[in-house]
Amino acid sequence: MSVPGRNLDGMTGHTLFDTAIGECGLAWGPRGITAVRLPGPMRFQPAPAEPPPAVRAAITRVQALLSGVKDDLADIELDPTGVPEFNLRVYAVTRAIPPGEVLTYGTVAQRIGAPGSAQAVGRALGRNPYPIIVPCHRVMGADGRMVGFSAPGGTTTKLRMLAIEGAADPNGQEALF
Repeated sequence: MSVPGRNLDGMTGHTLFDTAIGECGLAWGPRGITAVRLPGPMRFQPAPAEPPPAVRAAITRVQALLSGVKDDLADIELDPTGVPEFNLRVYAVTRAIPPGEVLTYGTVAQRIGAPGSAQAVGRALGRNPYPIIVPCHRVMGADGRMVGFSAPGGTTTKLRMLAIEGAADPNGQEALF
């Protein structure tokens, strides 16, 4: 989940920033982004800090994505420390979903080589420490059902983010909105 040669020079911290969906937060460590928080109550470790250039660039791109700019954010460095291997596989597939597109939990399960594990995929995405950068909002229930979004605002936030991206249903048919 990290890009070689792009560490954050041992820095740690977090910062809050405004987006089109409200105030978000981002935390980082020496190996990359450690957490992203959507609008709502936020608790972060480590302490607030001035973001280094790589983090400022990530914030700018998240803000742009949440304003409708098509950016997959796939090259933003993430710190996978402590994240289970199964979850990392789920996040890798989820991260490859382009803005404006969606997959079902079952399709993600198939793509990681674990057909029949849609519920486990849902649990992994429910524990996603990097929402937006790992776009768990782009994963839907079977037949495009709007289910399972644990971020503040639940499926309302998920729908809002998908609307900003102009998402289509998981079968590639009409737009969801």
